[in-house]
Amino acid sequence: MKKITFPLILLVLTACGENKKVQPAEEATAVAVVENVTDSIQVDAITSATSKPNQVSFNGTMVIPPQRMATVSLTMGGVIKSTSLLPGEPVRQGSVLATLENPDFITLQQTYLDSHAQAEFLEAEYLRQQALSVEQAASQKKLQQSKADYLSMKSRVEAAAAQLKLLEVEPEVLLKEGIQPFLQIKAPISGYVADVKMNVGKYMNVGDALCEIVDKSRTLLRLTTYEKDLADMKVGNPVQFRVNGMGKTVFKATLISIGQKVDEDTRSVEVYAKVDTVDSQFRPGMYVTARIMKEQASAEK
Repeated sequence: MKKITFPLILLVLTACGENKKVQPAEEATAVAVVENVTDSIQVDAITSATSKPNQVSFNGTMVIPPQRMATVSLTMGGVIKSTSLLPGEPVRQGSVLATLENPDFITLQQTYLDSHAQAEFLEAEYLRQQALSVEQAASQKKLQQSKADYLSMKSRVEAAAAQLKLLEVEPEVLLKEGIQPFLQIKAPISGYVADVKMNVGKYMNVGDALCEIVDKSRTLLRLTTYEKDLADMKVGNPVQFRVNGMGKTVFKATLISIGQKVDEDTRSVEVYAKVDTVDSQFRPGMYVTARIMKEQASAEK
């Protein structure tokens, strides 16, 4: 019995020794994997921005440039007589958004028509006095008086016409069609209606905003980058981005502007990128995650 037991003990001890030799190899492999991941992706402890060797990722939002967004406001107060606008509704430039009721608008039209008629009469009288002056049949005093009357009335016509144009009323149309009872509020640009603040019967003061019109044909990305990445960026760098709520679809943009001021607290800089192809689902204010391809990557290509 003793001869059988001894070899078994040696076999068990040998097996335990082999397990101890394998374990360090497994640990070495695990450490190597972690080190590779750490080398390929860097995380900024302060900004939480992630970067790879030839690209850097940042968060931001979609915005509309100022020239593509219009606030419809009033240059004359009054009561909203009619409107059928709904938020999100598409409109074309020049289309009627609402009509406004104000007795002063009727008075202004009447002033223009009266002044225009009197100016025509005084112009004819001035020309007649000029002809008589040539024939020495009229005094210089009458000629000068007729000229002064005509020029004075002409300035009144021009002033009334300027006020009408501020209200987007063409004087020529007024002469042809006559006095209009309501002022038409028209869309200054084409786009989509947003932030409607009017309703029928509501009195609106001068300067009050009726609504906004957003033209999404040139959507931009406003991204927050950081000073440590500025050296690798330049206008024209390609940008790839994903939109929150639109899955994993990747869209393309181009860097068009780099801010010239660094925020003292966050050390951040705002940059803007123009979206290459605008999707109908895009909305101002949507969150995006974007990758800006660094200058080094562009040069290698």
